[in-house]
Amino acid sequence: MFRGVSQLSVDAKGRVAVPARYRDALIEDCSGHMVITVDRDGCLLLYPAPEWERIEQALMSRPNINSHVRKLQRLLVGHATECDLDGQGRLLLPPPLREFAGLSKRVVLVGQGKKFEIWDEDTWSRNRELWFGEDADEALSEALESIAL
Repeated sequence: MFRGVSQLSVDAKGRVAVPARYRDALIEDCSGHMVITVDRDGCLLLYPAPEWERIEQALMSRPNINSHVRKLQRLLVGHATECDLDGQGRLLLPPPLREFAGLSKRVVLVGQGKKFEIWDEDTWSRNRELWFGEDADEALSEALESIAL
């Protein structure tokens, strides 16, 4: 399970160093082979390859006569890019995906269980404040209550 928030720097070649606490698990689970794609919220999603393959198979098995399914297939699968951890534990973030998410020098890697989200640091901070500030949001309150936090 990936959890926690890590602040990272993007180097001049568009690479980020995956925190050491995740590297061993990624090497063991997927030999460092990952898939990165876009998310509707404006961040990137980073999956270990086996987890991505499960999601891709489920998504592609859906009937694409449904316009919502087609959109998801186009966005998620269409932007999916394979990437591998290099010898120093870095991942190259493809330029089109960096542009999509507005990633510059400072990014945030957010553990989300079986995947990561990669956010521009400023965008993450703004959204986090909005999300915490939505105390009147009944759906969020109900979701928290349902998991007994």
